[in-house]
Amino acid sequence: MYPLASFAAGLVFGLGLIVSGMADPSKVLGFLDLAGKWDPSLAFVMIGAIGVSVVAFRLAGKRAAPVLGGPFHLPTATQFDRRLVLGSLVFGVGWGLAGFCPAPAIVVYGAGYFKAVVFVAAMVAGMGIYEIAERLRG
Repeated sequence: MYPLASFAAGLVFGLGLIVSGMADPSKVLGFLDLAGKWDPSLAFVMIGAIGVSVVAFRLAGKRAAPVLGGPFHLPTATQFDRRLVLGSLVFGVGWGLAGFCPAPAIVVYGAGYFKAVVFVAAMVAGMGIYEIAERLRG
């Protein structure tokens, strides 16, 4: 049951990215272009996502366990640290340069869009570098 629910959630999320325009790099770059011809439409997508998340986290907080079993994996960090700030900066620069963040890039990768293929390859390489750095650090 869990794999089927995971697949359904991923499918709904991917479709939402396509319908909202989040998978279109030109729309994302238009949203990020505050000094030029700014497109505020993705702000509504983000506000909607925040609203859904607030409700979901509140409901999850009232349950003893997830509906499909297993433990909850809720955020526990309460403070900003150097790693969070640097990671956010790297994420923002990558998003601004490519017009993709990870989930939309994977959606568009599935369509064979070359820019997404390059982005996903760079993302996977970055994940690998992170894993190596963490092993060396620990």
